[in-house]
Parts: sequence; structure tokens; C-alpha cells
Amino acid sequence: MTTGLILFAHGARDPRWAAPFDAVAAQVRAREPGAQVRLAFLEFMTPSLPQAGAELVAAGCRAVAVLPMFLGAGGHVRKDLPLLMDALRAAHPGVDFSLHTAVGEQDTVMVAMADVAVRTLAPWKADA
Repeated sequence: MTTGLILFAHGARDPRWAAPFDAVAAQVRAREPGAQVRLAFLEFMTPSLPQAGAELVAAGCRAVAVLPMFLGAGGHVRKDLPLLMDALRAAHPGVDFSLHTAVGEQDTVMVAMADVAVRTLAPWKADA
């Protein structure tokens, strides 16, 4: 069974905003050669979640993981995304679309952010 991954982000009017997400997608593809990975955006940018889902289905994916690239589960993740997932499932009934915890709420990401915060303090800590 071919599986896919959608990295789902908010989107912004400034195209430079997407650079970190493009980098994450590139790293996933490098670590998982042949992986079907797509970025998708809630607003302002393309593709949308329905478009990315349709692309993966057309590429033969029968299981698709959706990873919200949000720091926390605010209104978009708790309210908007479940509705979008329901629409994906209705549009592609033979495909298993699974929604995962927002990336920022995963332990490894929280540890990485804390590591960056501690390193930010390092110049002043040396002076103490």
C-alpha cells in the first residue's frame, strides 16, 4: 500500500513564510526516498488540503497521514481541520486519512524548542 504525508500549515500572504515548511518537506523526502510528501495550506497559499489530498490519491496513496505544522492546537486545528478531514474522507472513501497531533505539541519538538531557548541564554550565562 502506498502511503502519503501531508504537512498542513496555516499559510501567509508572504511567500517567504513557507520556506521552513519547504525545508521540512525536503528533509522528509531526503530521509524517506520515494515518499509521497505534500505541503498543504489552510489559507493564502496553495495547494489547499483538498488539493494535496487529491494529488496523493492520484499518485496511488491509500493511506495518508496529515501532520498539522502548528505550534499548538488552536481553533484551526480543533475546529477547522476536523471538518476538512471529514471532507477528504467523503471525497476519497477508499483512502485512510489519519490526523496527527500538532507538531508543536509533540514531545520531541517541545524539547527542541527548549534547547533553542536555553542556547539563546548562553551568552549571558557565561557572563554570570
